Amino acid sequence: MFCIRVPATTANLGPGFDTLGLALELYNYLEVKVGGSSGLPTIIVRGEGQEELPNNEQNLILKALKRAFAHRALTPPELHCHLVNNIPIARGLGSSAAAIVAGLLAAQELLPVPLTQEELLDLACELEGHPDNVSAALLGGLVISCRDSNGKSHFLKVHLPESLKVVVAIPDFQISTQEARRVLPNSLTHHDAVFNVGRTALLTASLLTGDLSALTLALQDRLHQPYRSALIPGMEEVFKAARDAGALGVALSGAGPSIIAFAQDDLEAIGKAMEQAFRIKGISARVVITMPTLNGAEVLPQLQLSSAS
Repeated sequence: MFCIRVPATTANLGPGFDTLGLALELYNYLEVKVGGSSGLPTIIVRGEGQEELPNNEQNLILKALKRAFAHRALTPPELHCHLVNNIPIARGLGSSAAAIVAGLLAAQELLPVPLTQEELLDLACELEGHPDNVSAALLGGLVISCRDSNGKSHFLKVHLPESLKVVVAIPDFQISTQEARRVLPNSLTHHDAVFNVGRTALLTASLLTGDLSALTLALQDRLHQPYRSALIPGMEEVFKAARDAGALGVALSGAGPSIIAFAQDDLEAIGKAMEQAFRIKGISARVVITMPTLNGAEVLPQLQLSSAS
């Protein structure tokens, strides 16, 4: 038996669409036992998504595990899996990436010839369709990713200032990544493209140097956030409320609808302001105060999942 812990992730960080991903101290836990009585892999889901996620081979964790075994031309053994989810489903916090990474790491523990890090990243990107969330979930920290002309993904992990915290406002509705991508334009003006390139460079420099004074400007975006705001009532009001309460900068988390605020102080006040701004629009939201983590997914000693958080 073994247990895998996978962090939540927030992607894009404003202008870095499909390029930037950040691991957060909010985790899913997967306990794996080899053997069982059903003859088929089984999975018990507890916590977030327990009423909606499949508990059979259609579960994304088991799909990823099976894909990793197929990569080695092998068949996975009979397994019994117990999943405790703390990452909200379809809220822009990397729940699908966490499932994929958990399945791949489970396979890694069981395969006679382990996968290389490159193979893990390639398989994760294949299953997810884009590299930002899965790379951060696997590697931890802030991960900058891009693809070359052959479709190969390349990654660079960046350490962040230890003082940086993240306030996450999680509204009580879901948005699928597919739905959030459908509202995006097929092309941008030259002016908007330059706008995003400049802010992505400024954001990366700000985080690398620890000079966080530029975050408000650096987190601005014209590629996806303006278009997705139509799917998220009160998004601009929540952005403004967080900045007015002391946030260094605010962005949509992934495809949304969760919104992240970066801060060093006044965390509770920022969270309350964001929650109130959603409430004014008739939307209930909960707030999670967390921070970036340098640790990606990892295998832990046997864990009492009832205490996992």
